[in-house]
Amino acid sequence: MAFECPNRTEDSQNLAHFVANPGIGIVETNQLSSKSFTEGVATKNLVPGSRPESGKGVKLKGASEINSKKGTKAPASALNQSSIPGDVVLDFGLSITDLPPALISEILNFLDPKDLGIVSCVSTIFQRVASEHHAWKQFYSERWGLPTASLAVDSGVVDDDKSWKELFVEREFRSKTFMGRYSIDVLYGHTEAVRTIFLLASAKLIFTSGYDSVVRMWDMENGLSIASSRPLGCTIRAVAADRKLLVAGGTDGFIHCWRAVEGLPHLFELRALQHQNTEVQLWGHEGPITSLALDLSRIYSGSWDTTVRVWDRHSMKCTAVLRHSDWVWALVPHDTSVASTSGSDVYVWDSCNGALMTIIHNAHVGNTYALARSHTGDFLFTGGEDGAIHMYEIVNDGYESKAWHVSTWVPHSAAVYSLAFEFPWLVSASSDGKLALIDVRKLLRTSKRALGKRVSKVKHLSGDIVEPPQRMLHGFKSNLFAVDIGADRIVCGGEEGVIRIWNFTEALEIERRVRALRGIRLENRMRRRKLQTELSNKSGRSDQCSVAAKKNSAPCTWPNKRGMSGKLKA
Repeated sequence: MAFECPNRTEDSQNLAHFVANPGIGIVETNQLSSKSFTEGVATKNLVPGSRPESGKGVKLKGASEINSKKGTKAPASALNQSSIPGDVVLDFGLSITDLPPALISEILNFLDPKDLGIVSCVSTIFQRVASEHHAWKQFYSERWGLPTASLAVDSGVVDDDKSWKELFVEREFRSKTFMGRYSIDVLYGHTEAVRTIFLLASAKLIFTSGYDSVVRMWDMENGLSIASSRPLGCTIRAVAADRKLLVAGGTDGFIHCWRAVEGLPHLFELRALQHQNTEVQLWGHEGPITSLALDLSRIYSGSWDTTVRVWDRHSMKCTAVLRHSDWVWALVPHDTSVASTSGSDVYVWDSCNGALMTIIHNAHVGNTYALARSHTGDFLFTGGEDGAIHMYEIVNDGYESKAWHVSTWVPHSAAVYSLAFEFPWLVSASSDGKLALIDVRKLLRTSKRALGKRVSKVKHLSGDIVEPPQRMLHGFKSNLFAVDIGADRIVCGGEEGVIRIWNFTEALEIERRVRALRGIRLENRMRRRKLQTELSNKSGRSDQCSVAAKKNSAPCTWPNKRGMSGKLKA
């Protein structure tokens, strides 16, 4: 959409640029001649002897003389009566708010959330345009995905009356609670070590399993055990779920699937006594299953048989086999790609045609046990046997995909077995019995996005730089095998056979109270400033009145005592 300023000639535009930007650029003598200001200037915008109809404009009068030497910079007062007629008034009333709304919206597309929030505080016009801008939905979905209807009803996070900006600010506010206070809930039920944990935040359910070969389902709010499966006859090393399907895999190579039962409050009937058609078993791997994941149409499974298999959720048939060079330890899908770890390497595959997109060789010293991915799929996080955590950015220029190393953390003294990511927090569980919380926000770029160009979204640091974690959680024995994060909680399990839930909702309530008190203090401060301004204005007017009274009053001479006494004697 083209935007044209009517009745504005080239000379008047150059003059406007010169006045708006004094002291910038080179001023040529032939450009500032009296002829250039008197000829060819639109009379509608330059009216001698009168001001513009709009009442806006800059009157150029009483300026100093222009340096006539060619090639010198013009000072701020470089316009005088000799170059511009003294009664010429320029109309600079146009502003960015005069642009078409579509063009303003396109300009705001190049701002990040912080800058867009600042723009909304400039004026009422920008407050309306920036607050209702569609970029807030994009910011929210890039970080956390679109909120599900069930999560909106259960947690009260999403409201139809709230704008996307309000939802974004609320979610960003909630993400800060992981640095506050917490309470720990301990869940007992497993008789042996816990190997895998999955937190389904939209349904407020936690699924766990391990060496005792039983899949257990827990209520996230009160920590009660809802249901448990029959013994599956092998160690269960992987569990994944959504609101329609639950899958578990172990050392026997089978994938056990439970379909959701309509109308059941906790979604799945693990015993499957009355619903025999809800449980399905898939077989295809020739070794133990180490990792499972779901998306809307596929099931992904990784195994020590060095393959990753892709299954169709509707037909329950294997559609693709991705072969590796070593045991597969972890996998994370996103859209049409899936990332997996094999030995010490990290692979990124095209899940549609099975093509290898890129590979990261020797990501860790030893095996790469853990893998996590951002919601947009641009960032990969790996944890390995050396106790280090690496962050990579996957960049696709249209021809090939490349993995760029972003940062490294070494928060643990032993192997990292599990990673979980929810923007902006990366959580790691290690065999040293510690949890590390890492905030990746400061690594993301805050600069404007390039137009029509794929740019990196992070600040690439030197490979020698090791970043410290923001928080460490202690209190466990050795060997933490699994961790997950969501709904203001961190859930972990390990060799002890118990499930620990780190609940940060208390910190959320405290932060809300602090936020409310801060708003009250700010309001009181603004009220005091307003009163002080009014008092200072009143005192200023009284001082002006007293000065004027002194100027207008006649001098008065008071006689001294000697003069008075002489007059009395006379």
